[in-house]
Order: sequence, then C-alpha cells, then structure tokens
Amino acid sequence: MIEIKVPELAESITEGTVASWLKQPGDHVEKGEAIVELETDKVNIEVPADESGTLDEQLAAEGDTVQVGQVIARLSSGSGGGTAVATKTKAEAATETAPAPAETKTEEVGEAKKVERREEHVASPGKGPIATPAARKLAREKGIDLSAIQTNDPIGRINVHDVTNHESKPAPAQAPQAPKAPAAATQPTASGKDEERIKMTRRRQTIANRLVEVQQTAAMLTTFNEIDMSAVMALRKRRQEKFIKDNDVKLGFMSFFTKAAVAALKRMPYLNAEIQGNEIVLKKYYDIGIAVSAPDGLVVPVVREADRKNFGEIEKDILHLADKARNNKLGLSDLTGGTFTITNGGVFGSLLSTPILNGPQVAILGMHSIQLRPIAIDAETMENRPMMYVALSYDHRIVDGREAVTFLKHIKDMIEDPEQLLFEA
Repeated sequence: MIEIKVPELAESITEGTVASWLKQPGDHVEKGEAIVELETDKVNIEVPADESGTLDEQLAAEGDTVQVGQVIARLSSGSGGGTAVATKTKAEAATETAPAPAETKTEEVGEAKKVERREEHVASPGKGPIATPAARKLAREKGIDLSAIQTNDPIGRINVHDVTNHESKPAPAQAPQAPKAPAAATQPTASGKDEERIKMTRRRQTIANRLVEVQQTAAMLTTFNEIDMSAVMALRKRRQEKFIKDNDVKLGFMSFFTKAAVAALKRMPYLNAEIQGNEIVLKKYYDIGIAVSAPDGLVVPVVREADRKNFGEIEKDILHLADKARNNKLGLSDLTGGTFTITNGGVFGSLLSTPILNGPQVAILGMHSIQLRPIAIDAETMENRPMMYVALSYDHRIVDGREAVTFLKHIKDMIEDPEQLLFEA
C-alpha cells in the first residue's frame, strides 16, 4: 500500500485545503500523475503519485483542511498499463459479480460475503451501504442518505464522486405533503428576503486577514497626483508596430510605470524597504509586484530585477505572470520577495482609489482610468488631455510626507516626459 501525503508547501505554510480530487477510487494512476489539487494561502499545488498504482482510498473530502505530512490517500501498488488495465479490471469485476448458475450459488454467496466484509473493513465498520470514509463524511455534511445514492462501482462501493453526482441531480417530484417547519439553516431572514451563504476560500480568508493586519499595524496614508498621458500614448502609437515585431508582445502602460517606479525608488530608498522589529531594512534590489485579478482573488506576482530589464522583458514577464495567475499556475516563488507593488484599478474602470499596502512592503502605487479632461495649458489656453489620477499609499512610520509626495512627483515627471526613462532607470 502506497500512502499519499501532503508535501512540504512552503516555509510559512503548514496546512492547505483539498480543492479537488483529480482521481477517484478505482482509477489507475501513473507515476508522477497528479492525484489531488491542494489550495494554500497563496497558490494551488497538485500532488503527484510517487509510484504507479490504483487509487484505493481518499482520506479527505474536498474542502477539508489537511496538514503537511498528513496521509490523504492510499494507492495499491502495481505495474499496470494505464487505462487499458483499469478497464480490464472493471470488466473482470463485472464478470465476477454477474449472476451465477444455480449449482455455484452457495459458493458465490460465500465469496460475496467475504468481499462485503473486506469492503466494510476498508470503508466503515458500521452496517449499511459500502462507502469510502471520505464519501461517508461528505454525505453526513450534505445530509444525504447513502442508501439513496447510486454508484457504477462493480462491487457497489460509494465514493465521493457518487455523492457529488447525487447532490447535483434534481430531486424527484413528490406528492404534496403537510407543511412542516423548515430547518434552521434554511429559515428566512427577519426581513423575509433570500440569502445565500458561501464559505470563503482559504485564499480569500488569507487576503482578508492580511489586509486587516496591515490596516491595524501600519500608519497608512495616501497621497495623490495626476498625470498627462499624452506623451506616453503618442510614443506607444509610434513604436507599437516595431515593438511587437521585436518582442512579440504589446507595449503597454505597465512597463512605463514599472521603469518610472524603479527610478523613483532609487531616489527615495525608504519606499523600497520594510520594518523588521526596531530596524528598517533598505532593499538594494527592485523586485516589483504587479497586482493581478485571479479567479480566487487578487494576487501579486513579482517581476524580478526590474531595474535590469528593458521594456520588452518587463512586458513579457507581466504577460506571463498574469496568464499563470488566471490559470492558477503560479508557484510560491512567483509571489514572494517583492519590494514594491503597482496596482492598476483602471483596467476595471476605477477613476480614483486608495490602495492598501501589500505588507511587509511600505508603499504601493495605484494607477487608474485614463480620461479626457480639460486642462489649462496657460492663462489663455485650455485643451482636452488624456489624464490619469495616481495614488501612493505609504507607511508613515518610516516614510514622511515629503518623501511620498516627491516620489509621486518623480513618477509624474517621467511619464509625462518618457525619454527621461532612458537616463533614469
């Protein structure tokens, strides 16, 4: 018997949640093939099989919290040949359970009882339908009677997949019954309006806890400015075709703001720092976090050594990390170690916001929508210009207002005159 354990996840992560079982009991598993997907505070991790075999038991249901080192499944070892072997095994099992001639009835009954006793020992010591422990647990949580569940398993064993399928089936029509008091969980609210309760994912809980922690531990303040985007937009229009040809990626706004942020951080080093106890740690490297909206919540993958990369390399990194985030493929190494963060609420239409710090960092730059607004060019001239509000939230414990305002002014100057970026960063 091969035990599948929760692997070491990361230095600071000791537990995870079973997100989904990729294999069901009875399925053949090749060595290195993923069996289960675990959700941690930061990323989803697929747990592979160390050896080939058949999945016998799932010892945790989807949604269960599991600890590092905990056994969550068992495989029976074997050198099977993949799908063909699994199919053959099911066919043989079906043949063995087919009706037998009368003269062998007594012998078959004896074998059936042996099988039943073995299955009860594996699944549950109690009487009733044969089911895996994980299936029994899930059925209890859902309030489902195991005897009402149908299974295609050759020996009649109910697994988690059968319970899930049963729950998704529409309930059969029933004759009208006398009304009775609803269960407490389904009682209407005092206002008589419908409500739905959804359990927060582990990642959403982590995001919530960390945002509250930052609000409680940092002296957070936000300063604002606005940027005329005319020069950058004109430059992108002139250079876009050649940029795509040379780099196989579009020239966006994020690379300009990333390069501008690096240049401004070099002038204002206390914004590229963190507090550890009673010490200030000034970072001499520039790993810039780029906030990305993923299916399970906001994540901040990191563009490493942004000061050493050109516009094309930065755009490629951002595109690659955003794609991994949206497909839940980010690794822990993609998310750790950032020194400063940029978030762009403008992609969702935000005109102005106050971004929250991404602890333990002490500053975050917020970009917003570009809108045409009338701007006074001089005492007599007004022009419609594409303008963007920008915001800098910072930890006032080590960053003073002068530094924050100066930092944001540097960003404004470099974006309005992007040729400066050739000399500054």
